Amino acid sequence: MSVIDKIKNAKGPLFTFELLPPLKGHSIERIYTAIERLLEFNPAYINFTSHRNETTYYERPDGLLEKKIVRIRPGTIALAAAVKYKYDIAVVPHILCGGFSKEETENALIEMNFLGIHNVLALRGDPHKGSRRFIAEKDGHTHTHELVTQIINMNNGRYLEESLENSTPTNFCVGVAGYPEKHFEAPNKQIDIANLKIKVDAGASYIVTQMFFDNRKFCRFRDECRKIGITVPIIAGIKPISALSDIKLIPQAFHIDLPNDLVTAVQKCKTDSEAREIGI
Repeated sequence: MSVIDKIKNAKGPLFTFELLPPLKGHSIERIYTAIERLLEFNPAYINFTSHRNETTYYERPDGLLEKKIVRIRPGTIALAAAVKYKYDIAVVPHILCGGFSKEETENALIEMNFLGIHNVLALRGDPHKGSRRFIAEKDGHTHTHELVTQIINMNNGRYLEESLENSTPTNFCVGVAGYPEKHFEAPNKQIDIANLKIKVDAGASYIVTQMFFDNRKFCRFRDECRKIGITVPIIAGIKPISALSDIKLIPQAFHIDLPNDLVTAVQKCKTDSEAREIGI
């Protein structure tokens, strides 16, 4: 069942989770262990993040640096398929613009379609580590709405190779990201929400927000979306504080504010365990 159908048919609150693929060389068993602890909450679906390639530099014996492209968390689609069929839970792999060409994206979507995975969260992705701006891959997408358009084209039976005859339409339900406190690259809130509407108008069926810690900011964001004509469901993304360092790292990494009372309470904690209880 698609994410949007699950939302429309819901009789009460739905809980979903987002998990990271294991680091390269690690086992899937840790993912299974995590999921089995969450099954009691009857998750409507599970998101699996995707990560673009990273550039690292190794020092050669001659002292020069050698550039190498690595992907530290591969296997998003395979992991999603394994979980879907082991636990009979809907899965939502993340598909990125960053690090992929249009053809690579199409091939990934074809694999998902063959595997019976028909939900996807379309994201631009972060810039390369150390870079201040996003640069698309050669023949890749620069903006998320372009990625959404490619997916919707496949839903309409239009693939990159226009000469294909009798092509089979896919049936993807597409989600996109929204930012209650504004995407850090957007010049202002109005333009950020206008950009979000472009993604929705391209064919997105729902929005998942960046994490927030003040409900008023979410409600204000929701109202601003409705005012501009965005009518699709908006799913609140949340993440509890889980360590003392989170009050410094989360605002830095995700460009969001933490309420002062939360920061003050965590600062009084002496251990990560205490901070986690405050976060919950």
